[in-house]
Order: sequence, then C-alpha cells, then structure tokens
Amino acid sequence: MAKKKKEQKRITKKLLNKYRLVILNEDTFEERISFKLNRLNVFVLVTITSIVLVAGTTFLIAFTPLREYIPGYSSTSLNLRATRLVATTDSLESRISINQEYYNSIKKVLTGDVKTVEFDIDSAVQSQKLNPEEVDLSPSDQDMKLREEVSKEDKYSLFESEKASSDFSLFPPVKGNITSEYNTNEKHYGIDVAVPKDTPVKAAASGTVIFSEWTAETGYVIILKHDNNLLTVYKHNASLTKQQGERVKAGEVIATAGSTGELSTGPHVHFELWRDGYPTDPTNFIDFE
Repeated sequence: MAKKKKEQKRITKKLLNKYRLVILNEDTFEERISFKLNRLNVFVLVTITSIVLVAGTTFLIAFTPLREYIPGYSSTSLNLRATRLVATTDSLESRISINQEYYNSIKKVLTGDVKTVEFDIDSAVQSQKLNPEEVDLSPSDQDMKLREEVSKEDKYSLFESEKASSDFSLFPPVKGNITSEYNTNEKHYGIDVAVPKDTPVKAAASGTVIFSEWTAETGYVIILKHDNNLLTVYKHNASLTKQQGERVKAGEVIATAGSTGELSTGPHVHFELWRDGYPTDPTNFIDFE
C-alpha cells in the first residue's frame, strides 16, 4: 500500500514539475519569450485543442456548404438536383423519340411511302372452303335500296366515330376538274384538281399546320393534322399563308394554287388524305366538282 502511494506521489510530482520554455535570439542569445509550463498544463492544452478541432470540423461538415467539397460527400440538395436532371433527361429522350417518329411519318407522307398491308392467311384459307358457284351473289331489290342509302349516308362520313356527331366534316379545298385520279399502283396517293393560278386553297377541316415548307419536287407544301390521326396534304402551291404550328379552321385559306415543283405541269392542287399512315381516296368523301 505504501509502495502504491509512493508511486502516485512520484507521478503527481512529474506532472506538476515546472519547466520553462524559452525562445532566444540565436545570434545574441537574448531572451525573447518564455513560458512556464508543466506536463499537466501541456496535456490539458493538447486535449482542449483536439476537442476544439474536432468540434470545428464537425460543424463545418454538418452546417456549412464546405462539406460539398469533401471528396465522396453528396448532400441532399445535390441528390435532389441529380434526380431531377435524370428525370428531365429521360423526359427529353422520350420526347425526342416521339418527335422522331412524328417526323418520320411526315416524311412518309411527303415521299408517298405507304405501309405494307399484312396478308391474313386465315381469311385466305376460309375463302378456299367456299365454292362461289354454289352461292347466289345477285343482290335483291331490298339489298340494292339498302346499299344506296348507306352509300349516301357514308359519302361524307370518314370514320365510324363521326357518324354520331355532326361536328366533323370535310370540305373541298378547291373546286375544279380532276385531271389525275387517286391511283396506288402508280404511287399517286392523291388527286390533282385543275384550277386557275392563285386560286385560294382552303383547309378541308379544322386542324393544326404541322408542315409548311418548300420542297424541290412538289413546290410549296402544307400539311394539316386533324383529329383521329387524320392528315390532309396540299402540294404544288404558288404560296403559303399559314406557318407551322398555327391553328386553322375548316374553310380557312391556307395557300394559293400554282404550279411549283419539278413534278408539276400546270396550275393545279394536288390533295391527299391520310389516316393512320395509310392514304385514302379523297373523292370518296369530298365532292370537288
């Protein structure tokens, strides 16, 4: 027990032994600064300094923007901004993809690239089972009357959804003689209507202008997008009065007739009617004469 107390006194004495830290001028050995220290003071000073450094570093990391400069650190705001940028990028990529498909469809309309119609093998097999000689195909009087009524009703109704609504109808863009009819075999996916030069060309229905430019082969071209994926195309115009993005009403003047483009041989309007990427004979729905 006495030995233990003696050891404690020796350690305490070492901690409390006073030392003098002196800073001298090397040339003159003149005393500049001196400090009286002991080991206990040095230990306390080092401990307090370490605590202050740790607390200051923690404060900088937790409560100041300097933490963002620490390698590998990612703040909540940076994560939020990164998430928003990723979402915006995905949205832009999706929009670019949609626009690209849209432009490709416009290109197909301008170049007359028609989709390939798939062959239904089941219908072909079923038709082979029927013998036409055994079937009476001659229409009765009632059939003839019904066909005539349906033909009149459907003359200017392009889609089933429009039959129940009187809000949608197609109007002739110009009135005149048809000089070239719709013919898919010759890749003529519209009709040519002969009219005097500078005749006003009107919108066949209300819609939005999605193309209004000059092309080498078909001159001034304007394309309108309507409801139900319907497109109307007007080619070989002398001038255009509407620009891309504008809304037009049915019967509103959108161009003036002319004979522009390499494929034109005289003043006329080349008019096309497209639905879901397929061309349709306009004379089935519009009376041009």
